Amino acid sequence: MRIGIVCPYSFDAPGGVQFHVRDLAEELIRLGHEVSVLAPADDSTPVPDYVVPSGRTVAIPYNGSVARLNFGPVVGARVRRWVSEGDFDLLHIHEPFLPSLSMLALWAADGPVVGTFHTSMERSRGLQAISPVVVPMLEKITGRIAVSAEARRTLVQHLGGDAVIVPNGVYVDRFARAPRDPRWVGADERPTVAFLGRLDEPRKGLPILADAVGPVLDQVPGARFLVAGRGEAAAERAQLAPFGDAVEFLGGVSDEEKASLFASVDVYVAPQTGGESFGIVLVEAMSGGALTVAADIPAFQAVLEDGAVGRLFRRGDSSSLARTLVDVLSHRAETAPVRERAATAVRRYDWSTVTSQVLAVYDMVLSTAHARVREDPRSRTMFGRLRAAATERTWA
Repeated sequence: MRIGIVCPYSFDAPGGVQFHVRDLAEELIRLGHEVSVLAPADDSTPVPDYVVPSGRTVAIPYNGSVARLNFGPVVGARVRRWVSEGDFDLLHIHEPFLPSLSMLALWAADGPVVGTFHTSMERSRGLQAISPVVVPMLEKITGRIAVSAEARRTLVQHLGGDAVIVPNGVYVDRFARAPRDPRWVGADERPTVAFLGRLDEPRKGLPILADAVGPVLDQVPGARFLVAGRGEAAAERAQLAPFGDAVEFLGGVSDEEKASLFASVDVYVAPQTGGESFGIVLVEAMSGGALTVAADIPAFQAVLEDGAVGRLFRRGDSSSLARTLVDVLSHRAETAPVRERAATAVRRYDWSTVTSQVLAVYDMVLSTAHARVREDPRSRTMFGRLRAAATERTWA
């Protein structure tokens, strides 16, 4: 099968969606399919051979984070050329409603299309503003996937329709078999707690963890906190400096280092305040063997099965986080059953299972298709795209 995958977010600064697209593409290639990924990236950015860069991006605040997107007539021409030359059996567009590369690809495509929705949000004036244009275009999508119940809720609430839930994937065994790093391995008197996330993105919750460190050290004086991720976070660094070597900032870590971190530490903490549709890092941490402590946002509650395979604390409440960490660090032996349940639960997220579910959606879409993906002639002008999207309810 020839599959074209569109990623809206830049490979210059990869995040969860980019890693999902990369891993899905590589798993499909491993299974014998031909895959091309269209994604924003500067010409000088190293990307895998199967990635076609669509050019530089613009940083735009989005859903509590910063999205690096590209759009416009030049990018539109590149998209149409990629669609036309790709001769794809099927096009798989991630975040189709995002005004970016994904929307341009949806405009350009005429043929079998699958859309995957990753975003979770409560209300969005932006989505409300563009919904008259976006909703008719979504009728071009034959198969819809949401990565979680929260992502599905966002789709239904803002744009209507429905989607089958297929979660994000993880190579579980890569984390389960990762070597332990002596620098990060905890001991009875020196248990280790890890945080991983963009340090300067407030919704990742570093300020919540920073406020909890002192109370935890009062009760567990030997605890060590390992803070991994890119970003300055000057205020948190200054706040935590008095604790000396009890807090260590690791900076950005590679995929291999991340796996070793989760295999080494006693606890992984996820203090996010919202804006998460799934929680792939929780699955990675559980796969590595770390006990996961997370804020009780809906997406994390779902992954941790309401606390059956991890521990939850009140979102945004550093006192609740501190009490939870003191409890699990003081009674580490009692957490063994939770870790065992987690090791079993993560198997449902392994890429072998997830890819089979994605391929089932592909098969469903192709069973109703009568042609390969080709360029939609209405995509050649911006006016034509907007007029078609706003006025037509059925697509040829």
